[in-house]
Amino acid sequence: MIIESTKGGLAGALREWRTRRRVSQLELAMRAGTTQRHVSFIESGRSTPGRSMIIRLAESLEVPIRERNELLLAAGLAPVYPQTRLDDPQLEPIRTALKRILHGHLPYPAVVVDRHGDLVSANAAFHSLTAGVAAHLLVPPVSVPRVLLHPQGLAPRIVNLDEWAWHIIDRIQAESVRNPDDRLQHLACELTDLAPPRPRESPHHLGFAVPLRLRAHDPADNRELTLITTLTHFGTAIDVTIAELRLEAFLPADQATSAMLAELLTR
Repeated sequence: MIIESTKGGLAGALREWRTRRRVSQLELAMRAGTTQRHVSFIESGRSTPGRSMIIRLAESLEVPIRERNELLLAAGLAPVYPQTRLDDPQLEPIRTALKRILHGHLPYPAVVVDRHGDLVSANAAFHSLTAGVAAHLLVPPVSVPRVLLHPQGLAPRIVNLDEWAWHIIDRIQAESVRNPDDRLQHLACELTDLAPPRPRESPHHLGFAVPLRLRAHDPADNRELTLITTLTHFGTAIDVTIAELRLEAFLPADQATSAMLAELLTR
């Protein structure tokens, strides 16, 4: 979603995206195979580029395809990237592939989320992991970041909540800056209010990209899961819906966690 840039039409939108990406006119011109003079003319409104040039400039700035449609509309052109409902019969191959990936990741948890972090699909291991989460947090649309950090979600079980919460919040804030979106900004503010104070850095600080340390759901079980995460997306999708899907997979950081996840799945 382009927030303020549409006020200046395509010229303002392109200038805002270039500024956001911290790319000079010359660098953008080189990436897009054009001249700095042409980019300058487009940004000043003195030149109206065609559809092909707009797409090349957008690709060069790594503009998401939803927002590429907005750039085209700002130029008075029709959008070229479709947005198909995920339950549309045309996307059956995609849905089937995602189901296979989620199932193949068992016994480890994995989810598919949209650009706002709302749950699209999950495997049985993730549902086992979230046992005991308050029912209202699991009413669609289910926000996975909220499930993780809410006091009635997994937060009370997260041993390193101070580090993990800010790892999640920083990632959402970075995404909302890179690709502005009101819902992401509101979510980041909500989670910030829920999170403990940001931990003070020590000389050994390695950032907040740390493993998730999670206590067992059963209070009588003093074991602890240690999980690392991976994030995957469709890098070559030309449909807005598919391009915005993210696969987040949780992997065991040690043998004990691997065994415990396998055990949880059989309960």
